[in-house]
Amino acid sequence: MIYNLKGTVELKKESFIIIDVNGIGYKVFMPETSLQNIELNKNIKVYTYMRVSEDEINLYGFFTNEELAMFELLISVGGIGSKSALKILSNITPSKFALAVVSNDVGSLKKLPGIGAKTAQRIILELKDKMKTEQAIDETVSQPNFAIEGNAKDALEALQVLGYQRKDVEEVLQKVDTKDLSVEDIIKLGLKNLS
Repeated sequence: MIYNLKGTVELKKESFIIIDVNGIGYKVFMPETSLQNIELNKNIKVYTYMRVSEDEINLYGFFTNEELAMFELLISVGGIGSKSALKILSNITPSKFALAVVSNDVGSLKKLPGIGAKTAQRIILELKDKMKTEQAIDETVSQPNFAIEGNAKDALEALQVLGYQRKDVEEVLQKVDTKDLSVEDIIKLGLKNLS
């Protein structure tokens, strides 16, 4: 598995770039919003996901681990393929996506390209079930020694949706004054301190 690539942008097209890494050109599909910020002949680093199917092997690239985690979550949901996941990533940030999932915000997810009401509900249901399973495993390993309530609790769940371990998030949130912050602000603070 290729975890990341660091090299020079050799070619830029509508849905992918070619990154030259020591003389080898890697074709990497990326979200449109990421592609807009890429310049030819510049050095970049992208986190990658290699998707292997019967008839092709593709690399998908992301500037942050959060985008990569969101992509992996999306393609784990029945009916969402790699191309759909890239379109979704081009239209919503990982923090807003995680917040929509934990707050059952079907309306926000329905606004995304290719997502109808049923698919939005399926995303929420499948990802919340996955999160609950991981949370149950985490809780058997270690019990928290402080209470997380209100917006911080919602932010904790959202960060878990993005793939962070409960104990790691709890450690970060314990060090931050979250009393007067919105859920999204707490998520952003968490992402900053977890990365």
